[in-house]
Amino acid sequence: MNNYETVMILNPVLSEEQVKESIEKFKALLSSNKAELQSEELWGLKKMKYPIQNKKTGFYLLFEYNAPTNVVADLEVELTRDERIMRFLTVKLDKHALEYAEKRRNKIQTTSK
Repeated sequence: MNNYETVMILNPVLSEEQVKESIEKFKALLSSNKAELQSEELWGLKKMKYPIQNKKTGFYLLFEYNAPTNVVADLEVELTRDERIMRFLTVKLDKHALEYAEKRRNKIQTTSK
């Protein structure tokens, strides 16, 4: 199993309920494909550097997970089909990226307590 990180930008016109629904949909998809979700972070509504689909903001969402290689292809097909997702990027994490992600998660956990 490899470690992956997927960042997606959701349409800013979605309600809070629709954003949560999208998160649950992709979490269920990952778990049904035997992926282990390490971390999920909703970064909130952020301004983008350039407009996408004539929108200047979007809800940013990050998933970190361990999964077999074929899971990424299935996830990306679903992300492409979903109208709520404006952009996404999946990256395979190497050992340095894993160390950084662990530090970032620990930092977020200590600041939220």
